[in-house]
Amino acid sequence: MIGIFRKIFCVAASAMFLSCTLSCTADKEFTLPATEDVAMYQINPRVFAPENSFNAISERLDSIGDLGVNVLWFMPIYEIGKENSVNSPYCIRDYKALNPEFGTIDDFKELVRLSHENGMAVIVDWVANHTSWDNAWITEHKDWYTHDESGNIISPANTGWLDVADLDFDNDEMRLAMIDAMKYWVTEVGVDGFRCDAADFVPYDFWKQALDSLRAIPDKDLLMLAEGKRKDHFEAGFDMNYAWDFMTGMRNVFIRDSSALSLYRIDKEEYESLPGGKVKLRFTTNHDEASKMAPVAEYGNERGSMSAFVIAIYLHGGALIYGSQEVGYPHPIDFFKYVPVDWNSNPDLRDEYKRIISIYNEYPAVRAGKMSGYGNDDAMVFVKEDASAKILVAANVRNGNVSVSVPEEWQGHECTDLMRSTAVIPEESLELMPYEYLILKF
Repeated sequence: MIGIFRKIFCVAASAMFLSCTLSCTADKEFTLPATEDVAMYQINPRVFAPENSFNAISERLDSIGDLGVNVLWFMPIYEIGKENSVNSPYCIRDYKALNPEFGTIDDFKELVRLSHENGMAVIVDWVANHTSWDNAWITEHKDWYTHDESGNIISPANTGWLDVADLDFDNDEMRLAMIDAMKYWVTEVGVDGFRCDAADFVPYDFWKQALDSLRAIPDKDLLMLAEGKRKDHFEAGFDMNYAWDFMTGMRNVFIRDSSALSLYRIDKEEYESLPGGKVKLRFTTNHDEASKMAPVAEYGNERGSMSAFVIAIYLHGGALIYGSQEVGYPHPIDFFKYVPVDWNSNPDLRDEYKRIISIYNEYPAVRAGKMSGYGNDDAMVFVKEDASAKILVAANVRNGNVSVSVPEEWQGHECTDLMRSTAVIPEESLELMPYEYLILKF
């Protein structure tokens, strides 16, 4: 019987690089990762410091990078509206101004530069669907907004988002102003793309117009992520969108005892007709989900959350870690306010995430190889392979011992347990402890 793995695995920037500007050599040498190679880390500035979060994040970049991630996604960093406000970062008062709670524009530019120096791209949340009620656009351009029959500007319909005003994408001038603001963050600040909030709420033809304009910026590669699941996002030019259906399926499996085999069907449906090189972002939690329930509770317990994470990112790539997930933060996180996280807690769990991502990065077969699915109602067993490697993943989705058959080719063949770096010879079946997972190399 193979038990649960828990083990600790064991530059600072030079003064020369610290004096660089955005156009320094280190920045020019930075290369945006290919979409299929993305390992993303979501940054909620409000878990890093009550003020001057950008500087606090800069101080943790080495630690974040040490997880093996290569893209940082920043939740909205813009000035927040005051009228009807609930202090949501998704209530934008000025698309070209920073929230002073987080720091200055120079602080953020330095953070972008240091991220590049550490081999990590930076994408920022873009909130296209709506603005705050005290955004200057409302007083200067009322026709840029959606109105009711009485001529009053309205909030987005059927959302309950009363702190924001709905934009009208039939207005060409508003579209151009929006695109101009997006370009500012690319050309003046140096970001590498956008995670576009509520992308399903915004019409296809605007995304097509915006992404065509952004991709025409000379000498700048961009990563574009849509928060949504419409397939026309990819036709508009997005590289990635959300695997919402897969996340729902994972919860059904881990919490409601649905068959583990259902995840193969969902995976196939999400990737059907997807253009080559496009990827669904897979995750076990994010800021929306963690505001309702801590990740360690969403999948039974901490062990369940790790089994779920391996399934989510190894089945078809597209990895996301929500900042705080790696230390097993035990409570929901209200991203409308500062929530302190002890980054030194739970070091074993952090090192487990680090090893999982290390394997993910080392073997392209894990991210984009051919997948063959096996298993039963209580455990997933799948093989990922390309010309250079074969990787077998076995993951128990139940809080109890489970026996699962091993694919015939792997029976009696000496393999490497990649989490433990030890030799293993699988027999006809594996006996998995509660929520245990194995990652074997042929």
